[in-house]
Amino acid sequence: MTKQTFIRGTLILIAAGFITKVLGFINRIVMARMLGAEGVGLYMMAIPTMLLLLTLTQLGLPVAIAKLVAEAEAIGNRQRIKKILAVSLAITGLLSILFTAAMFLLAPLIATTMLTDTRAIFPLFAVIPIVPIIALSSVLRGYFQGRQNMKPTAYAQVIEQIVRITLVAVLTAAFMPFGLEYAAAGAMLSAICGEFASLLYMMFLFKSQKTFRFRRRFFSTIKGERKTLSDLLHIALPTTGSRLIGTTALFFEPIVVAQSLAIAGTMTVVATQQYGLLVGYVVPLLTLPTFITYSLSVSLLPNLSEAAANKQTVLIHHRLEQTLRIGFLSGGICVVILYVFASELMTLMYNAPHAAPMLQIMAPFALFLYLQGPLQAALQALNYAKVSMMNSLIGAVVKTGAIFALASNANLGIMGAALAIVIGFVLVTMLHFASIAKTTGFAIHARPVIKLLLLIVATAYIGIQTETHLFHSLSYGTKALCSITITSLVYIAGIFALKLLTKEELRRLPIIGKYM
Repeated sequence: MTKQTFIRGTLILIAAGFITKVLGFINRIVMARMLGAEGVGLYMMAIPTMLLLLTLTQLGLPVAIAKLVAEAEAIGNRQRIKKILAVSLAITGLLSILFTAAMFLLAPLIATTMLTDTRAIFPLFAVIPIVPIIALSSVLRGYFQGRQNMKPTAYAQVIEQIVRITLVAVLTAAFMPFGLEYAAAGAMLSAICGEFASLLYMMFLFKSQKTFRFRRRFFSTIKGERKTLSDLLHIALPTTGSRLIGTTALFFEPIVVAQSLAIAGTMTVVATQQYGLLVGYVVPLLTLPTFITYSLSVSLLPNLSEAAANKQTVLIHHRLEQTLRIGFLSGGICVVILYVFASELMTLMYNAPHAAPMLQIMAPFALFLYLQGPLQAALQALNYAKVSMMNSLIGAVVKTGAIFALASNANLGIMGAALAIVIGFVLVTMLHFASIAKTTGFAIHARPVIKLLLLIVATAYIGIQTETHLFHSLSYGTKALCSITITSLVYIAGIFALKLLTKEELRRLPIIGKYM
């Protein structure tokens, strides 16, 4: 099995993440055009419940598997890897059965009592088959990531999106005659089919590349493995706590938003539409660059785990600095484009220019979100998962309270919910960074940060001037594309002019490195 370096593994995931995001946005555009804001709102009401179920089923094991497999790989202990996988599969298998049954019983209660729109029961029921699929695929992803082979994860992401985008229009249209709620359920089923195709690919790859017999004596491998179970849970439970806090907050988010908007005097149908605009249109655009930071996080975790096991403090600091700088650079241009071209993006993608003000308010603070994932991965890799969990808890409590306080204000409404979400971004990221600094002695150099902030401001100004004064003879879409292209080129030129990327990092890029 091919092991990649940190930079190469990250680039593989970034490339796959970019393709996945593009396909994902095509999928969302199709959904938006077919379902409208109200249908997307129904679909998005089921997503937090799905994420909560998946968090409970996975139990934080993908992170634990990646960390323990990386450590076992470092010393060449294949039997240890087999035991880790066997115990992990036993845990996730039992949990998937438990929570699948629980979802059958609780879906009606969630839809009728907690959510203000009873039609949400149909996409909630459609979520159920995804639980065992994700349970198994998460174990395989953790295994491949632990062996620092990022290609299976990357290819699986692309396969999932290709199948999903192929089926979303077909299933949505097939169920539309029965009602909007059935169409939303059809869109959810397309996601399940994509995940299943992804799982089949990883199972095939695992079977063809594994260096040990797995099914043979499976149950005897599990028996008596208390130490392996303890090692997994020691990492997994705090990680689960951190993710459970986030997904629980997401689970309650549509409930709190719906109830708060009702207090503010917003009708149920209008509240569903507004929630669809926020979490179905605005937030996905806002989280676009996270495919880069997610890739960094996935590569960083086993890399830092190995460095920590070998007590290489200098390498840990170098990787952290490298990761955060790449996160800053990739996030900076996205902040500029989302802020300056908010109206154009919302119009061209969703035909919803009235959602642009929400995007503009949230965009400047999204830079904190783009750094959150790598910081959390670093804490987990360095055995500070409990610290990460507490930071997430504080952020979730503050965000939920802020949603209720701001969204229930008749003058703010859904805009208050948008503000509350970015408060959560900023708070959790600051707490994660403070924890990293305290536990490792890591510090960010002020000079590159100041350079980057100045570059963001200058690029935003140039983008505004370009959008205002140039390309008036072109069509609306062509004008937006040209303006965004010029703005992006100015930003990239600024990166090189200010030397925010080192020559060493450029040489490691597969294409550029050949010519340097």
